[in-house]
Amino acid sequence: MSTGEKIELISSVKDEYGLAPALRVLDLPRATWYYHEKQKISYEQKYAHIRPILEDVLREHPSYGIPRITPELRERHGRQINHKVIQELLHLWDLSMIRKAKKPRPSSIRQVILAAGDKANLVKSMTEIGLFEVSYTDFTELRYADGYRKAYLMPIIGHACKIAYGWSLGESADSVLAIEAWNMAKKTFERLGIGCEGMIMHHDLDSVYTGHVWTGQLLLKDKVRLSYALDGAKDNTEMESFNGHFKQEGNSLFLDAVDMEELRLVVSRQMNYYNTKRRHSSLGYVSPMDYVKSVLSVRKEHN
Repeated sequence: MSTGEKIELISSVKDEYGLAPALRVLDLPRATWYYHEKQKISYEQKYAHIRPILEDVLREHPSYGIPRITPELRERHGRQINHKVIQELLHLWDLSMIRKAKKPRPSSIRQVILAAGDKANLVKSMTEIGLFEVSYTDFTELRYADGYRKAYLMPIIGHACKIAYGWSLGESADSVLAIEAWNMAKKTFERLGIGCEGMIMHHDLDSVYTGHVWTGQLLLKDKVRLSYALDGAKDNTEMESFNGHFKQEGNSLFLDAVDMEELRLVVSRQMNYYNTKRRHSSLGYVSPMDYVKSVLSVRKEHN
């Protein structure tokens, strides 16, 4: 029996039978036991920031072993970690359950969307899109606290006007976060004097957007038309472009935020800057809000 196996066995029985008898039966020196306990604590402290990243990798690639996890952490997440350390962390945090988890059966709504095929993407065949006709959304990850912590941002942007109607920020990309962003967007619609009924909301097949909370609120209550990107980011390029530019321009500010409250303030300032000050090339180098005000003013004059 290896030292590691002895340590594991002692850990499982010491509370019931006592540490000293367990050490004596397995012929393990007390100094060795305390050394491994100290090493375990130091590992947890040293690599605590890696755990959420490692969990994300395993959820996305449950079949990956250490030879594939190692380059995935290095190339996609910028984390250079020795394969022996990864092996120790997998054992230490008992992450095998994530790798064994079965993929859930698609919801009934998702099954209907997939059965509809290309018809589920309402935007793809549109040749002209009105000022407030189409909106986009998606979750994106923001790193803060020097990159050691992460949050999820969900903006809602307009296709033609480029306004970020609403957004939400939280620790989980879930329905609560999604509805929070949508409620903020509806307040923006009210201030602009526009209705959301008949508006197209385009996003991917994330479980939040095919779930009953999101579809029940937008589709049934607010009469919004839902459009789905069947090919992931390739079918939602407007949203990918926004998220990419927003994260790139605010990256250093996000990393400097020490906690979620400070990060939320930074995101709020950046969103306000984007809507009211940042000049957009496709809008004739004016801000989204100035562009919308000018268009609405012209429409009012002609009416």
